[in-house]
Amino acid sequence: MQAEQLKEIVIEALDDLKAVNTVTMDVTGLTDVMDYLVIASGTSNRHVKSLADNVCMEAKKQGERALGVEGEDAGEWVLVDFGDVVVHVMLPATRDFYDLERLWAEQPKPEAD
Repeated sequence: MQAEQLKEIVIEALDDLKAVNTVTMDVTGLTDVMDYLVIASGTSNRHVKSLADNVCMEAKKQGERALGVEGEDAGEWVLVDFGDVVVHVMLPATRDFYDLERLWAEQPKPEAD
């Protein structure tokens, strides 16, 4: 499955369970590790866990399995890694603190000669 298709499945799975403030970032120009970064918030620990679970279930229905899932125990920040698409589901306070959108939006500065 293409990264673009997987990204759409992830976004739909998040929307199905009412994820808050979902942001998708094309990071192909910044890293070779992944193509898309999807960041969303949940309203509680339980909601964060449910959102991540739904992403995994919907992708599995389409024949895609997550390479790894981290953070399900606490539910403040769950990372779901599909390789080309990496999903971060967080509580709003955690999201504000780490500010991944700003981190990944910054372009590297050219080295001085």
